[in-house]
Amino acid sequence: MASQSTYNDIKNQVESSDRGTLFFPDTFASMGSSDAVRSALVRLCENGILIRVAQGIYYYPKIDTKWGSGVIPPSIEEIAEGIARRDKVRIAPTGAFALYQLGLTTQIPANVVFITDGSPRRITIGKGKGILFKHTSEMRTFAYQSQLIALIVTALREIGENNVTKSQLDIVKQHLEKVSEQEFAHDIQLAPIWVRKTLTEK
Repeated sequence: MASQSTYNDIKNQVESSDRGTLFFPDTFASMGSSDAVRSALVRLCENGILIRVAQGIYYYPKIDTKWGSGVIPPSIEEIAEGIARRDKVRIAPTGAFALYQLGLTTQIPANVVFITDGSPRRITIGKGKGILFKHTSEMRTFAYQSQLIALIVTALREIGENNVTKSQLDIVKQHLEKVSEQEFAHDIQLAPIWVRKTLTEK
């Protein structure tokens, strides 16, 4: 039966992959019809091999063997980056999520916004949570050599020119220690003037 062979082929590919890998129906397009692939993915979820994290997005779960807490769910970043890789587009976190990633806030927004040079879309993940991809034509965001500096600039712009506290700046400067001088020299020229002044003040 074709669907059984599709199921076995997909199961073998999943189980030979690293745990934590995200899969999409398109991943298995060469293994059967779209209906056969979809049916195989449903069965793999029913059998506990895959977890469906959103419509059309499946996860081969990492398992916590150290503390025995079971499945480690994928992070928002991992899901967003998986979608970006599949669609061959670039993404960058914005707003409150940039603050969270840098440790400038402990609150994760329910709806995380990324800008992208690809198509706009919304992915629903669980109840009331989601990822929003907003198209941007401002390519400067993707011109940074260091993703960390791009994140810092985004976070500072979210906080606002006159609202950055000393403790926030201390955290930012700790992150900057991980950036090479060459990357810093290139990327600082892309930042707004007030951000440039903030980051270069001793």
